[in-house]
Amino acid sequence: MRHTGAVKILLADDHPLVLESVRKLLEPYFSMVDMVHNSAEIMPRALVYQPDVILLDACMPGLNGFAATRQITNHMPRVKVILLTMLMEAISISEAFRAGASGYVLKQSAADELRLAIETVLANKRFLSEKISTEVREALEHEWFRPDDYSSDLTSRQREILGLLAAGRRTREIAEALHISMKTVEFHKGNITRKLGVHTTSDLVKFALAYGMTSLQVE
Repeated sequence: MRHTGAVKILLADDHPLVLESVRKLLEPYFSMVDMVHNSAEIMPRALVYQPDVILLDACMPGLNGFAATRQITNHMPRVKVILLTMLMEAISISEAFRAGASGYVLKQSAADELRLAIETVLANKRFLSEKISTEVREALEHEWFRPDDYSSDLTSRQREILGLLAAGRRTREIAEALHISMKTVEFHKGNITRKLGVHTTSDLVKFALAYGMTSLQVE
């Protein structure tokens, strides 16, 4: 593979077309040392090529991108990991950074952002795609503070709904998933906001992330 820059990049994605398009996008600027198609290959290739940055898909078969990120950062803390994914939910992004990722780039933004993302993480700064919603950004960047009238006495159903809200599910999707009406979802959401003393979806997400009330499911 042609080496065209000092910064070494390893790509990992199970879709050959994605690998090829990313390679073409970055090859004029960086040294593309290797491309792998499954998560089992990442660590062996990384140990051989000693890349500066690893770009990997969050939803690869086998070890998903979040677990792979944790493995990489545990064994090769010098390497910067950027998740390249379609997942826009707060819980996915939060999990990526908790696992040790330095950047999170949406695939639909790769052409515009990927080069900048690499340069940003190499400068020891965190990169997050611009298309990530303001509510999600606020939930990730600002700690949840307990209001004076806070109560954590949520029912099991309310906790279930809160977790789904934090995962980015809309009212209709929650109603369908739990086999209840949209009106019932809104009723529970109203009770949740009153108990927690919050008023925005962003604050609900912050609370859910802070208290581990979300469940990450990667297809």
